[in-house]
Amino acid sequence: MSKIQQQAKLRSDITRMESDIIMRALVYDRYAVDDDFASILQVRDIPEPIPDSNEVVFQVKAAALNYDDIWGMRGKPLAIPLPHISGTDAAGIVTAVGNDVRNIQVGDRVVSHGNMSCRVCRACTSGREYDCKKRKIWGFETGPLWGGYCELAHLPEVNMVKIPDGISYDDAAAASMTLLTSWHMLIGRARIQPGQLVLIMGGSSGVGNYGIQIAKLFGCIVIATASGEKLDMLKNIGADYAVNHRKDDWDAKVREIAKGITKPWGGVRGVDVIFEHIGGSHWNKELALLKYGGTIVTTGATTGYNAKTDLRQIFFKGINILGSTQGTRAELEQGLYWMSRGRIKSIIDSVYPLERAAEAHTKMLNGKGLFGKILIKP
Repeated sequence: MSKIQQQAKLRSDITRMESDIIMRALVYDRYAVDDDFASILQVRDIPEPIPDSNEVVFQVKAAALNYDDIWGMRGKPLAIPLPHISGTDAAGIVTAVGNDVRNIQVGDRVVSHGNMSCRVCRACTSGREYDCKKRKIWGFETGPLWGGYCELAHLPEVNMVKIPDGISYDDAAAASMTLLTSWHMLIGRARIQPGQLVLIMGGSSGVGNYGIQIAKLFGCIVIATASGEKLDMLKNIGADYAVNHRKDDWDAKVREIAKGITKPWGGVRGVDVIFEHIGGSHWNKELALLKYGGTIVTTGATTGYNAKTDLRQIFFKGINILGSTQGTRAELEQGLYWMSRGRIKSIIDSVYPLERAAEAHTKMLNGKGLFGKILIKP
């Protein structure tokens, strides 16, 4: 950031703090020790935001939890700005716009696209804004006091997407990052095709829920995994087969299913595409399940990053390993379009007020009984 840009930002921050109108926000000003979120999270009164010339202010009707909330409160892997307001996914109604805002008006229903990039570099202008070197995730890397867990939030116009008719604030907030991530993984990166056999790992999670529905939208056969008590729920949202990944032989069950599907057609045994965000001990089992020339696309590693890889699975079988993170604004709009047509639905596990945010985040971290997204409402 140049000196002129730094001075402009400082003036903007000072202007915001001069607002004498107060709103409620979920704030912390130190990191949590041993994931004791209740010890740091507080609902405080802070000044309402005043929009910069290119910004939109909106009343937050619903916001959704993400794992970057946990990373933020831990201060790992990034030491995020303090004092901090988390919240990358927020939906609401526009209350004010800056002088240079052209396509959004007061009263519009909007949802955040939390990938904040420069929009002018080579990566951005080639449709890969998620690779921008200046990229920041709103509500995670931004601040101080700049996220979605508050009564009024502000974002540049380019980071706001209008919510199509037929989609509620709750559904839009749940979809903001998670639907976008799943869409980019399967469509933008893996480029799934009708008739392919797709394995969705962790199907009970937010990204997993959407992954199942997107794969079915594109005419794929879906095997999804979760813990035993959630298997029927996976089938209820479209999975053709459901496997308990808590069992040691879960991969053998997937292999048996895949063999039964491909054998009548004389196909090579194995899975075409694996949707991966678990990592850890499952990694090599996943690679072994892929057919020759198959693809695994990964966006996370909730059970551990330091996974050992059996390279034989990669070079003997010609496997494609694809990384994926977030996605483009256009991809979010595509996903929301299909939501508005009733072909994709948000699965919402539970809704909490700001005052119970620590409980909500602990539930997300533990995952016990969790199916779908957790929302917070100011």
